[in-house]
Order: sequence, then structure tokens, then C-alpha cells
Amino acid sequence: MTDLLYQTDSYLKEFSATVVSVDESTRSIVLDRSAFYPGGGGQPCDFGLLEVNGVTYPVEKVKKQGDDVLHFLGGAEPLPTPGSASHGTLDWERRFKLMRTHTALHILCGTVFRDYGAKVTGGDMEPLKGRMDFEFETMHAELVREIEGAVNAEVKKNHEIRVNILPREEAFQIPDLIRTKINLLPEGITHVRTVEIVGLDLQADGGTHVANTSEVGEIKVVEYKSKGAINKRIYIEVK
Repeated sequence: MTDLLYQTDSYLKEFSATVVSVDESTRSIVLDRSAFYPGGGGQPCDFGLLEVNGVTYPVEKVKKQGDDVLHFLGGAEPLPTPGSASHGTLDWERRFKLMRTHTALHILCGTVFRDYGAKVTGGDMEPLKGRMDFEFETMHAELVREIEGAVNAEVKKNHEIRVNILPREEAFQIPDLIRTKINLLPEGITHVRTVEIVGLDLQADGGTHVANTSEVGEIKVVEYKSKGAINKRIYIEVK
């Protein structure tokens, strides 16, 4: 089982770990601990470097498989052997952009849920841009401008962002913890990670976030479109 360091410290840029297993056919390795986010919930995986025995490998993809995190290594050097000590370094510029973007989407989600009661039906992101789908029957330019203004007002309130990992039973006593139309949490999960934008939003989430909304920057709604009778999509960019 890989210890998921990013779950409790999104600002960890480097870390030491031990190689647990190696798969030559996919050029992937499992570490006993990792700060690399493996992707999920619309947030892409991290990239970076892994140094082992004097060899620096590019980490080209990271993926969660069961309780393990697979790190897919580029380059032509032979893979390290199990038991080797390693040092990982994240592509921090990219990661921090994704943290800002992910928090921006939570601000959007929290504001829309508070003001209109609309749940999320989907979402995706890349560094400094993303989209979120909501259960809206109608959407128009004036409404979108209202949402953009309300979202940026929340950014400027400098809300603290708190992360907790709670027993499943305790987590599901929180009203409206699941903001998506469909509950995506598997039955077998015993603990639930929650992300709270204090005073605005609290929901289950596994991704990485900034510590305060002041770090997000300006949120611009750049486009919106209808994706169905009660499904409207909002595209944002973070400046």
C-alpha cells in the first residue's frame, strides 16, 4: 500500500521513498510513499522526476491501481530494483496551477450550490482552465455574469481551506457532502477525505488544493453551453 503523501500535504514538492516493486513490461514502479497525485476526480496526474542510484528518470504518468500508485518512468536506463532508495521531485509549477484550478472549481461548485441549489453532473480540468457541468434547466449571459461575480467575491474573502480524513460513517453524516449527481465513492472505502472552503463549501474530494482562496487568482467564465435539457456546462480560466 502506497502512503499517499499528497492527501495531507499538497505543498510537498520533494520526498524520499523506497522502491517496492517493478514491472519491466510497462516500465512502472511502485513506491512505499509518494507525493505524486495519480489523477482522478477530473484532476490530471502529476509529472516530475525520480532519482534512484544516481539515475534520474522522468515520471511520465502516475496511476492508482488498488492500494498502490504506479509511477511510469521514461528514458532508456534500466529500471531500479526493489528495495532501492529514491528521491522524487514534482513538476511544481504545473502542480500548483492544478491546485489553483481545482480550488477554483470548488469555489464555483460551492457558490452555485449555495445560490441555486444545482448539483454537479461532471467536470474536468487542466492547468489554469477547467469546466464543470451543472443541473440547470436554463442558462444565459446575465446568469453567467452573476455567477462569475459571486465566485470572485468568494476568492477575495480569503477563505481558509481545510482537509480532513474521516471515517465513512462520520463523513456521511455531513449534509450535502456529495455534490455530484451520482455518488462516486465506492462502497468499500472506509475513510473519506473531505475538502472544506471554510464558510462556503464542504465536500468529499481526493485532489490537491491551495491553502487559501487568495492563492487562486481571478476566475473568468470564458464560455458556457447547453449539454442537455437539465445539463449546462461552464468553462473557466484562472488568471
